Amino acid sequence: MNPLALEQNEKIISVNPVVYEMLSELGKRIYFPSKGILSQSAEAKKLAKKFNASIGTALESGKAMYLNSVMDSISGVSPNDALLYAPSQGTLELRELWRKKNLHDNPDLEGVACSLPVVTNGLSGALSVAADLFVNPGDTVLLPDMNWDNYLLNFEDRCGANLQYFKFFAGDGLDLDAFRAALAAQPAGGKVLVILNFPNNPTGYTATEAEGTAMAQALLETAERGVNVIAIADDAYYGLFFTPDAMKQSIFCKLAGKHPRLMAVKADAATKEVYVWGLRIGFLTFSVGGAGENSPLYAALETKASGVIRSTISNACALSQKIVSNALNNPEFYAQRAAKVDLMGRRAGKVREVLDSHAEYAQHFVAYPFNSGYFMCLKLKTVNSEVLRKQLLTQYGVGTISITATNLRIAFSCLEEGEIEELFALIYKACCDLTPA
Repeated sequence: MNPLALEQNEKIISVNPVVYEMLSELGKRIYFPSKGILSQSAEAKKLAKKFNASIGTALESGKAMYLNSVMDSISGVSPNDALLYAPSQGTLELRELWRKKNLHDNPDLEGVACSLPVVTNGLSGALSVAADLFVNPGDTVLLPDMNWDNYLLNFEDRCGANLQYFKFFAGDGLDLDAFRAALAAQPAGGKVLVILNFPNNPTGYTATEAEGTAMAQALLETAERGVNVIAIADDAYYGLFFTPDAMKQSIFCKLAGKHPRLMAVKADAATKEVYVWGLRIGFLTFSVGGAGENSPLYAALETKASGVIRSTISNACALSQKIVSNALNNPEFYAQRAAKVDLMGRRAGKVREVLDSHAEYAQHFVAYPFNSGYFMCLKLKTVNSEVLRKQLLTQYGVGTISITATNLRIAFSCLEEGEIEELFALIYKACCDLTPA
């Protein structure tokens, strides 16, 4: 094992040896090449006052060399900020700004020891880095039966994990008994990685405060009986809460720093929170019981995450990071964000109004609970989801997503409020086409 990896492993073990047990074999081996080209270039940047011939970039007149045809498309950002490499862990400015935003949105995190966020290539990149750090082939990953299909690609197909599912809904809320039973089945002395996705994709449901507390308690009890728990809060759609009952802070708040055997990982992104899908800026934040603020354990995890990033994409786009930093620094940021949440909430409210005012729709479909996010999901009673999807697409020019044989996902995020009533009328009509009297 590389001495740099051993050095980071020793830092982790010195604070909490259980965290070292949680790491995958790659997680144990990975390191950031801090004594190679990057460190020598950093040292030269500080000390090479005469000539600096260490960096693999091209400079002209003391700044990044550029083509006018490139910079003509980028206004208000300097060539250095737009074109040069960013650090593998992300720019320090953006990392600190995102932590500040998370504290603003999640006041329960005030005073809780966490790592500084590491910048990833979107939310998918955050999950990928987490999987590399913690998942060995055959490890158990527990997730709801209502889930985003990229989990399968990442954890099962790419990393070889053993996926286990718990039933997400019972009636008008979460099936907490199913969640508890799935955790109870995990053997003491073992390891389980749990996906907690709120607002949920595909259903658009966020746990209530009581449900979130119950889930956190179940995870804590699992750790207390000797299971190593890595709980990933997938907060991709964080902040898009439309009803008073939806939990307003990330479930990460209920897990961070709570137990030495409970590693809380916050995977979030500017993608939906800042409405910059293609800029591909995500984040990973770690917290575990027994590690204080500025702990060497967090520094080691940040270093290992940076090593994964360095070995794959090298770094997230510097221009994207600067754009997001500028947005977070804008005094109008929170007001602008609130206006968009209000707009999305009105669309969700219109969906509910349409469904409530058309009792005949229940002959063919009903809505799963939804109170947040981009989506809602229909439970079909009379037709196959894929058959209905194709009927809607070919006969009515309507695009939807077939999740399972009985579940159809509707993204109200991309519909104008005035389009929603006609959409559901067409879904009902297509169902009637496929189930003639």
